[in-house]
Amino acid sequence: MDQNASAQPDGQPDGRQQFSPVEEFEREPVPPHAQLGFGSFLGMYAGEHTAGTELMLGPLFVAHGVSAFDFIVGLLVGNALAVLSWMLFCAPIAVRARLTLYYQLEKICGRKLVTLYNLANGVMFTILAGAMITVSATALGVWFDFKMPGLDDATPTSVGWVLAVVVMGLLFAGCAAYGFKTISKFANIAVPWMVLVFLTFGLITVRRFIDATGAAIASPDDLWTLCRTAIWKGGQPLAGRAKFTFWHVMFFAWFCNMAWHIGLSDLSVFRYARKAWYAVASAAGMYIGHFMAWICASLLFAYQLHLDPGNADVHPGPLAYDAAGLTGLLCVVIAGWTTANPTIYRAGLAFQAILPKHSRFFITLATGICATIAAAAYPKVTMRLLDFVAIWALILMPMGAVIFVDFWLIRKFGLRSNWAQWSGRAFNWAAGLAWLLTLTVCTLLVQFSTVADWLAAKGLLNVSPERMQWLKETFTIEIFFVSLPGWFMTAILYLALSKWYQSTSRPAVEGGQ
Repeated sequence: MDQNASAQPDGQPDGRQQFSPVEEFEREPVPPHAQLGFGSFLGMYAGEHTAGTELMLGPLFVAHGVSAFDFIVGLLVGNALAVLSWMLFCAPIAVRARLTLYYQLEKICGRKLVTLYNLANGVMFTILAGAMITVSATALGVWFDFKMPGLDDATPTSVGWVLAVVVMGLLFAGCAAYGFKTISKFANIAVPWMVLVFLTFGLITVRRFIDATGAAIASPDDLWTLCRTAIWKGGQPLAGRAKFTFWHVMFFAWFCNMAWHIGLSDLSVFRYARKAWYAVASAAGMYIGHFMAWICASLLFAYQLHLDPGNADVHPGPLAYDAAGLTGLLCVVIAGWTTANPTIYRAGLAFQAILPKHSRFFITLATGICATIAAAAYPKVTMRLLDFVAIWALILMPMGAVIFVDFWLIRKFGLRSNWAQWSGRAFNWAAGLAWLLTLTVCTLLVQFSTVADWLAAKGLLNVSPERMQWLKETFTIEIFFVSLPGWFMTAILYLALSKWYQSTSRPAVEGGQ
């Protein structure tokens, strides 16, 4: 345990006795007796990623006009890279330090800087949890027949919708508040059944496509032809959507969980693992969830468009009910639940790191309530989930690079790791500037077309229309691609800025030397 972080027998810092029905070791390494076996992670990852998100993300690939080859091969490659990221970047640090992401960052970045990060991280996780609550609420929408938000609706469309979100949200928040072990047990029970239901969605829908098109399927080549010509046709995307290629799919499959693996948020999860290789359990989530389940969910939406090209609403409840009846509706509820649970848990840890004197249990419960309010008030986040996840990865990714460099590399350059803890400073400017500069450059690249137009309107960029078009095409990078170079940029900046900062800053407390 960190010598600067005193704790009472109940695990609460600073001498306060707080009620908490479970011990989560928020500010100390996880002890051997609390470490978990491989099965706990297998169930959690399969449950979290074969879940409510898949029922939203799968259809959105169809909405972006992806082709069959780009979709299938892009998912195979991207998910493999995601699993390797958990295994090589996240788990090795987690099992050595056995600290939450938030406490690890506090030792590196200082209390004030990590508070900004924890706030951003907690808000992002809360919004994602709200999206999962929304997914489950669509099942109640079918059962009780109330109007649900459409693809472009920014506000609630009925009182029934709001009530359904509130019921689902309170249920999920209560489960998440009881901690990681409860989440893991719930996932292990729910996952095998959910996997079978998702597979059923896909098989039933393929059968319907065969009947609707009159295709004769006598070989794998015939099935592939059906996929290319009737399901993932690679045509024009729906209005307001970018055209997706192999690279979009691969980078999204890799980076949709960037905040978890390369961004190192799952230090908070794998600190419980007895061995680093347990991170291979993430493959259960990637290939059952982000491969099989995305494919099956996209089939549901593709068939809906096949029957009615004008019906572009992405409602998991109706889609699942049409394929599997009441079993499909129950799957939607459970799928949203298994994703919302660990997401609310992570958000609660982020906020509890800001308020360490308060009970994680009650903070997590309050976080779930906030997620419920967000889901009820602004359902459009769910309908733009691809864009939201990409923005999230971009915002949180730099701090993963900071931790990685600080843990593995910084001492090789003659610099101190855990600078804030050693020096007693509350704000590590090297980490803060690396984060800020990376986000600024990446945002400018993503928004370069808008920036160029603004500069031209102000008379600050006087070029020909042809030159302007070349500049936009050359320097504008889609958000799905910018996070990878951004990670390396942060790593280099943090090393360079640490060299300057540590050489010019003196410890703020006596004893740092």
